[in-house]
Amino acid sequence: MTKNVKIAIGLIYILCLGLILYGFFIFIDITQLNDYSYIRDKTQFLISIKDQNPLWFTIIFFLFTIIWILLLGFATPISLISGFIFGKYFGTLVSVLGFTIGCTLLYILANQYFKDLIREKFSSRIIKFKDLFNKNEFLYFMIFRFAGGGGTPFAIQNLLPALFNMKVKNYFFSTLIGLFPMVFILSAMGEGIEKIIQNNMDPSFLSMIQNKEIFFPMLGFFAILISSFLLKKIFFKK
Repeated sequence: MTKNVKIAIGLIYILCLGLILYGFFIFIDITQLNDYSYIRDKTQFLISIKDQNPLWFTIIFFLFTIIWILLLGFATPISLISGFIFGKYFGTLVSVLGFTIGCTLLYILANQYFKDLIREKFSSRIIKFKDLFNKNEFLYFMIFRFAGGGGTPFAIQNLLPALFNMKVKNYFFSTLIGLFPMVFILSAMGEGIEKIIQNNMDPSFLSMIQNKEIFFPMLGFFAILISSFLLKKIFFKK
């Protein structure tokens, strides 16, 4: 990759990240995040915009999700917000598709321009799994996604297959399937939080875990964590 291309990519990254942060701090006053009424008003404002312009709001949120993942953003907050705004079913669909497309575009970009850098930084940690992935890259990467990457940060998970020259088609569908369970659980939790706020209930931890809309997704979340631990032990043993 030439120096000019590196500079261009770096500038685009900084510009996009700066715009997102600028928009966030205009909309949110972080000094009032401990004020329940402030959070309730902001969330009601977002939901009212969504209800007035559902198609455009969904498109913008979907495109934002893709860009957020391209900027190496975290998936968890987007999943919660998506469930909060759209409900657990449609929110899961929007999030999973946005994540999958964003991850795939990031993988293509990394495989094209940053493979040497990725190999330099991570090959010593992941090379032991190369033969494993080469046997069935779709299956093992899907399990890797489902297992939360074995504790690997989400942004790093998206880049590691560049070490194995994974097929884009296999990357796309293994990500789509592998992310689905956890995203659904997080979206369900987001929907449960939205109902608590809309009903003006006490947003304490105790009231939340007593609410079935949050309690059962939390059980599912811990079940996923336990399953992920077991899958890591079975499929990704040292």
